[in-house]
Amino acid sequence: METIRIAVEGMTCQGCVNSLTRALEATPGVQSAMVALAPPQASIEHDPASAPLEVLRTVIADAGFEAR
Repeated sequence: METIRIAVEGMTCQGCVNSLTRALEATPGVQSAMVALAPPQASIEHDPASAPLEVLRTVIADAGFEAR
């Protein structure tokens, strides 16, 4: 497992945080996700072979946010 931090743009409330957390944690290969508004980022513990960075960026985009 590896932990990665990704800056996330577009979150405005706790509902956004909860929505993105659920989307990330539902992704195969993601063990846990902690999403915060301040600073706006996601800290994701994942298996890079099952859930590489490109997949995580896609999950964030599909949830309506932008990964930086």
